[in-house]
Amino acid sequence: MRLVSLQQRAQRAQRARRAAEREEEEAPPPPPPPPPVHHSSHNFLNMKNKFFNELGHLPNHKLGMPMWAIGAIVVVVLALVGCFAFCVYKKCLGGKKKGKKVRERKGGGRRRMKQEGEGEAEGEEKKEGEGEQKEQEFYGKLEYTLDYNFNDNELIVGILQAENLPAMDLGGTSDPYVKVYMLPDKKKKFETKVQRKNLCPVFNETFKFKIPFNDLAGQTLVLQVFDFDRFGKHDVIGEIKIPMNSIDLGQPIHEWKDLDGGEKEEEEKLGDICISLRYVPTSGKLTICVMEAKNLKKMDVGGLSDPFVKLVLQHNGKRLKKKKTTVKEKTLNPYFNESFSFEIPFAQIQKIQVLITVYDYDKLGSNDAIGKCWIGYGASGVGLRHWSDMLANPRRPIAQWHVLQPEEDVDAALKAPIR
Repeated sequence: MRLVSLQQRAQRAQRARRAAEREEEEAPPPPPPPPPVHHSSHNFLNMKNKFFNELGHLPNHKLGMPMWAIGAIVVVVLALVGCFAFCVYKKCLGGKKKGKKVRERKGGGRRRMKQEGEGEAEGEEKKEGEGEQKEQEFYGKLEYTLDYNFNDNELIVGILQAENLPAMDLGGTSDPYVKVYMLPDKKKKFETKVQRKNLCPVFNETFKFKIPFNDLAGQTLVLQVFDFDRFGKHDVIGEIKIPMNSIDLGQPIHEWKDLDGGEKEEEEKLGDICISLRYVPTSGKLTICVMEAKNLKKMDVGGLSDPFVKLVLQHNGKRLKKKKTTVKEKTLNPYFNESFSFEIPFAQIQKIQVLITVYDYDKLGSNDAIGKCWIGYGASGVGLRHWSDMLANPRRPIAQWHVLQPEEDVDAALKAPIR
């Protein structure tokens, strides 16, 4: 009986299993899970609407601002967030594109650098050219004449006038004068009178160079315009250089020409001279002793000079007396020790000028000036101090070394009015 009951139970369990399996097979399969959907834009709109709704329900006394101000703040905040997101995007994705472009540029980089360098060089040249043109316009212009006298073998140079000269002084004016000389000789130099405080000076002066016509071809005429300065170096305003082999002197030349920017010619050392002064007020006797000179400029072909000294006394610009020393042959360091006495009343001594010129003696031609200096009324520096020491120590000889200057510079200083 027990076996029969067990078999019946087993059969029932097996039937239940088969019925469950059939039900599972016949049942429809469960639907797949829906794919995730991105609701970023929808969520953003919902959040924005919710935010504005909450703001609308807030009372104004808690915020302390009107609604339009709150809306403006929100717009600004959103703009900042958008800018930040855009920068992050460019930083992350722009680097990859840039890497590709760098590879493409490696081949043509050098060529572009060369082209850019050439372009910059051309730009700099253009700028320099424009600057030079502006400077040339600023120098002004000069009117002059040239003629040659074949009978007397003379080159005649006329300096007429200048226009539109630049202002060299603080007051907005200049004190111009023109220096005329020939290169490479430079032995003979001429100067016009100084025109005070004038940017369009009129000179109307003529100078003559005695040069054989056949010797002109290798020389150059130089016209230099200077600004006179009594207490310092004269500044070059501009210059004109005319090669003699580039012009036709068969007929007179009369023209205007623009001045070029010129540098002041290097000051060559002309030498020094020692002078002793002694004045006795009671007798009105002025004694000038030319003691010695040193390091004089070489004027002869052999590298030496034949110097002598010429003294000229002036009173208010009028020549009173002149004296000369003996000639010392073939030396650049002559010793003279020669004294000269002059009768000068005490009433005139304050306005006396002593002009001292060292010449190189020439037997065949004219004597060439080596250098010049002056002492006394209107002088400056050592020249004024030496004269003052003499007047402060009557009856006592006062010796002093003086530096020789170009003759034309001293003459120009003497022509200028004394301040």
